[in-house]
Amino acid sequence: MKRTASVLAVVLLAAGCSNGTSNSGGSSGNTPGVTDTEIVVGTHMPLTGPAAAGYSKIAPATKAYFDYVNANGGVNGRKITYKIMDDGYNPANTQTVVRQLVLQDKVFAILNGLGTPTHTGVLDFLKTNRVPDLFVASGSRSWNQPEKYPDTFGFNPDYTVEGKILASYVKQEHAGKKVCFLGQDDDFGRDSLAGIENILGPVTAKQSYVTSNPNVGPQMGALKAAGCQVVMLATVPGFTALSIGTAAKIGFKPAFVVSNVGSDPTTLAKSLGPAAPLLEGVVAANYLPLANDTANPWIQLYTKVNTQYNNNAELDNNVVYGMSVGYLFVQALQAAGKDLTRDKIIQAVEKGGFTGPGLVPVRFSDKDHSGYAGEQLTTIKGGQAAYFGTPFTTDDGDGAVTASTAAPAVPPANGIPAS
Repeated sequence: MKRTASVLAVVLLAAGCSNGTSNSGGSSGNTPGVTDTEIVVGTHMPLTGPAAAGYSKIAPATKAYFDYVNANGGVNGRKITYKIMDDGYNPANTQTVVRQLVLQDKVFAILNGLGTPTHTGVLDFLKTNRVPDLFVASGSRSWNQPEKYPDTFGFNPDYTVEGKILASYVKQEHAGKKVCFLGQDDDFGRDSLAGIENILGPVTAKQSYVTSNPNVGPQMGALKAAGCQVVMLATVPGFTALSIGTAAKIGFKPAFVVSNVGSDPTTLAKSLGPAAPLLEGVVAANYLPLANDTANPWIQLYTKVNTQYNNNAELDNNVVYGMSVGYLFVQALQAAGKDLTRDKIIQAVEKGGFTGPGLVPVRFSDKDHSGYAGEQLTTIKGGQAAYFGTPFTTDDGDGAVTASTAAPAVPPANGIPAS
């Protein structure tokens, strides 16, 4: 793993930050990262390291959407500068680069910092410095603690919600079979397993992995020995591919059911190479339009932005995710108004009411900072993901898994949220 943090200099305009106080109220004139012409925000992302596969495409896609908005006048006359820092999915690096973004670069907010183990370590620092911590790229329940962390908000459905939805499918479609679990050895894995066992009861066998050790042979061997017929994975993409590939090598052929965050078919196929056909029939879930749905108006918008501002990168679900984050952030900026302050953007997000590309609503309120409310199941056919069934929502407790009745929104004609 790369131990020294590298910096991807992603600047949409010439730098020109405002003063360096941690002012949260007041006016935009004394708000860090905000001038009359610019809003500076930052993020930490695994551009290198064990989680780079797929995830390294997210922030450039968000930046591309900001470039598109900037080219059309920005937000309330301000253009967005997005500073992307590589933390290599290493929590020690995350603390270094986030401190740089806040203390040296004087960013207005941290946007979509990626990773459960990485972002957990900067929560208290961001709270102390009163920095808006928006739309974390992880489904950990840690982001939904409005009393403890009033400025932190999630984006992904939380992993317990996802676990309940995936387990409900397994309970119906694989009744009576031995169900097992492999998950990351942190809140990602633990929260996912909590949701799964809420629906199924104790699994037959469970294993964990750490991202610093790219060998899941012992874990898959143990699951095979336990007679597992269904294996549920709470894995980042590289470890999804490792798990499926390793299982095949030892003659282990369970049905795989995979967390959304580790299931992008394009990323997995690249990791598996000639073994990519092993992905056929894998079940996962998502809550955003699928990249291969060319008839979807959001995908048409993102394709246009991707072509013009993202070097025509291969459009996969990571790109869709990154642009959807950008769209939501612009909505939040519009809602916060022209006199932009940190307090006002927090108030705007808590007020909620955002509609966008999601198949289910976002839950933001003063009592709920958890992000998207649920997911819809997908399966891989012919190397591509396809939705089946209907979207579902639930909570991270004992609430029922229920079909969502929310109607999908259509993007504005110009692809930019109205103020």
